Amino acid sequence: MKVAVVGATGLVGEVMLKVLAERNFPVSELIPVASERSIGKLISFAGNDYKVVGMQTAIDMKPNIALFSAGGDTSLEWAPKFAEAGITVIDNSSAWRMDQSKRLVVPEINATQLTSEDKIIANPNCSTIQMVVALAPLHKKYKIKRIVVSTYQSITGTGVKAVKQLENEIAGIKGEMAYPYPIHQNAIPHCDVFEDNGYTKEEMKLVRETQKILDDRTIAITATAVRIPTAGGHSEAINVEFENDFDLTEVRHLLNESPGIVVQDNIDVNTYPMPIYAHGKDDVFVGRLRRDGSQRKTLNLWVVSDNLRKGAATNTIQIAEYLLKQKLL
Repeated sequence: MKVAVVGATGLVGEVMLKVLAERNFPVSELIPVASERSIGKLISFAGNDYKVVGMQTAIDMKPNIALFSAGGDTSLEWAPKFAEAGITVIDNSSAWRMDQSKRLVVPEINATQLTSEDKIIANPNCSTIQMVVALAPLHKKYKIKRIVVSTYQSITGTGVKAVKQLENEIAGIKGEMAYPYPIHQNAIPHCDVFEDNGYTKEEMKLVRETQKILDDRTIAITATAVRIPTAGGHSEAINVEFENDFDLTEVRHLLNESPGIVVQDNIDVNTYPMPIYAHGKDDVFVGRLRRDGSQRKTLNLWVVSDNLRKGAATNTIQIAEYLLKQKLL
């Protein structure tokens, strides 16, 4: 299968290449795509070197599938052109997520919605993916009424520039700033840009995308997104109120039996999810499960996942695997 990776030289693009190799996705020919300044660079994959090409060249090479991670503006311009050429696009940007004509997919939850007619498929935001993977089996059983979520997000979600800023600050070097403030020894309650309602785009993605993926606009959701100086994954403190009461033992069993989830919840031996353990892994880790003593039918949980893998690259490739398995490509 011919596979184009659009944004192959970026943080997510590099992880996509790694995950494609690790999961033995049947790549007969790789087409690495990037901006003009990267054209001609060599990308190594599965023992072969491939030259980076531009957008139109990639379309002319007729890949079966294109994995996009090159930003919203690029996707808005080029994803339709790939789709018009009969190429299935799975897009990591926010460009198509809330488009009513496009599927917003987390394979463990709603891949069965996909058909051969879906030529542009949206990959959700990283913080949304890990939250819905953890909550979907609980929603099915108990029906969610309200979610209050606070995120503790890795600098890798911002990109290479943010990683370099943190590295420079730790080393005491003055350099280019990805954030308006230092990130080392700090926490910045400002992920993405502010909307008119006072929430950031990142916070509103958690609201809108969750409702779309779970196919339930009645769920009330409020979010606070915070950037912290970690480089291995996103963490979330989630408070979820259900319509129906739950049993904690049953909750643990449901989560244990759900695909893509690893329960780490034994406070007797200090076992709980942390980014340092989630780094480089594809699962969503759930722990600190406990009743909210201030409100009935309400659960607290702590959810951690590698934002570059399950939050981006791995979820994208799992969608591609599903399409392939169901002969939808």
